[in-house]
Amino acid sequence: MASSFRISALLLLLTFGAEFPGGAEVKLPDPATEAWTVLQAGLEELRPNHRTEAVKALSLMSDDPRSARYALRALRDEHKNVRAAAAGTLGQLRARGAVPALRQALSDTEISVVLAAAQALWLLKDKSAYGVYYSILMGDKKSGEGLLQGQLDRLKDPKQMAELGVQEGLGFLPFGGMGYEAIRQLHGHDESPVRAAAARFLALDPDSISEDALVQSALADKSELVRLASLDALAQRGDPKCIERLEKNLWEDKSAVRYRTAAVILHLTKIGARKSRGQPSR
Repeated sequence: MASSFRISALLLLLTFGAEFPGGAEVKLPDPATEAWTVLQAGLEELRPNHRTEAVKALSLMSDDPRSARYALRALRDEHKNVRAAAAGTLGQLRARGAVPALRQALSDTEISVVLAAAQALWLLKDKSAYGVYYSILMGDKKSGEGLLQGQLDRLKDPKQMAELGVQEGLGFLPFGGMGYEAIRQLHGHDESPVRAAAARFLALDPDSISEDALVQSALADKSELVRLASLDALAQRGDPKCIERLEKNLWEDKSAVRYRTAAVILHLTKIGARKSRGQPSR
């Protein structure tokens, strides 16, 4: 209502040439002031879809300290979409000060919020995210970390996972080469794209347990997409010790898995050779 009143007032001012009858001049607000007024109105809207979009817009204001403050406040919003948007915005803003609040959001009752918080923590290079991605990929906790049991139970339900993928999945597919196939499977009500993306996020987890999980998934996961994503993650990790276990895939019936494994083995072999010569990995 207040926003509509301001717009009406501005229209009246423009109609009268920014001058009231009687000659009194009225100074219009500068664009930045009015823009902040509009954005703030969105952040305080009663309708959650408006608050969600306003919080997302804050991600464009990386040079304004107010953006992170308002996003942190939105992380406590009563609506899950607003909280998820807030977590995503804090990650895009690279708001290091938000790490404690984002870690707390990993215990949110809504999986979409948990995944958004995990992605934000991943962008902020915080290891808390890896426990969540391990849980998504393997359906279990990693050394007491990761999702709560109730959250894990939901992730084990293929139908709910597929619904989550359709609603949130595009946000978990930042890696080229997988995109089209992943989107196709999402619309086919398959939960594997979300798990595949989780595998790719584990590429940077230094924990050897995650590496073992990726090798297991590359060799035997029921989803070809997850197997390919796990191979990509292993290539990025660059550990030649995986080669011997991956050799089994060279006789795999699925051609994409077979070819991708061959490329990964060649890549890791070169890394191993450079390491043996004392040269840095590339």
